[in-house]
Amino acid sequence: MLASAGVHPNKRLGQHFLIDLNLMRLLADSANINNNDIVLEVGCGTGSLTEALIEKAGMVIAVELDRKLAEITKSRLANVENIELINTDILESKNTLSHIVTNALESARKKYHGRILLVANLPYNAASPTMLNLLTGPITAGAMYVTVQKEVADRMTAVPASSDYGTLSIFLSAAGDVKTIRVLKPTVFWPQPLVDSAMVSFVHDQAKLRRIENMELFSQTVHLFMGHRRKTLMACSKLARGKLAKIDNWPEIFERCSINPAQRPEQLGAEDYIAIANLSSSIITST
Repeated sequence: MLASAGVHPNKRLGQHFLIDLNLMRLLADSANINNNDIVLEVGCGTGSLTEALIEKAGMVIAVELDRKLAEITKSRLANVENIELINTDILESKNTLSHIVTNALESARKKYHGRILLVANLPYNAASPTMLNLLTGPITAGAMYVTVQKEVADRMTAVPASSDYGTLSIFLSAAGDVKTIRVLKPTVFWPQPLVDSAMVSFVHDQAKLRRIENMELFSQTVHLFMGHRRKTLMACSKLARGKLAKIDNWPEIFERCSINPAQRPEQLGAEDYIAIANLSSSIITST
C-alpha cells in the first residue's frame, strides 16, 4: 500500500508499523471494547489496527499526522460509518491535546455513553505527553491499551527510587492500575526499530482517583518536585510557582505528611504526592 502511494516510513515522525496481525488483535481484544465505547486511536497509519477497532467500538476517532497515510486509511475505510478520521497532530502543545480531537470526542459522547479508550500503536515521540494529557483532562480516558517503546513501558510501570521512575509513573500509579501485556521484539515492526517495544494496559481506578482532591494542583505538585528530582524536597519547595508559591510553611506540610524533607523527589510514591497536594490545596483554599 505504501509503495503504490509513493510513501516511505518517516523517521522524523517515529513511524514503525506493527505488521503482526495477531498482535494487533491481541491489543484490540485486551481492551474489551463494547459497542457503546469511544476509541481514540493515535497514529492509525494505514488503518490495519483501525479495522479491528471499528468492528468492536461504537465510534473510533482515528488520528494521523501524515497526510498520505491518512488518505490511505480514508480510502480503505470509505464505507465505514463509525469512524472519524482526523489528519492532525494529536498534540497542540506538550500539555494540550488537539482541540479538533477533543471536540470530536465530546461530540461522540453525545451519542455513545460508554468509556473513552485509548487503543493505539503510539508514535514514539508522542506517547508520554498523549497519555499524560488523557490522565489529567479535561478529557480523560477510562483505560489505555498501547504499544510503546520498551523504555516508555518501563517508565509506566516503574516504582519509586528506580532509574525509570518519573512523572508518568506517578500519574499512572495515582490514578489506576498499569501492567505490561507483552514485550515485542523489533522483528514484528516495519521498518524494524533499534529497540524493543511493549504492549501496556492502564485502567482508571475510581477509588484511587477520589483520593486526589484537586487534579490541577496534584499535577503542579508532581511537576514541581519531579522537575528537580536530584534536589532535596526542601530545596524544590523554594522553587514553587503559581498556586504553590502561596505556601510559606513547607516544613509543616512535610511533617504532617510524615515525609522527610531531606529526601529526593524520586524517592516518594504516588500516595506521598497525593498527601502533599491535598494538604496544599486545603492551605491555599483557607488563605
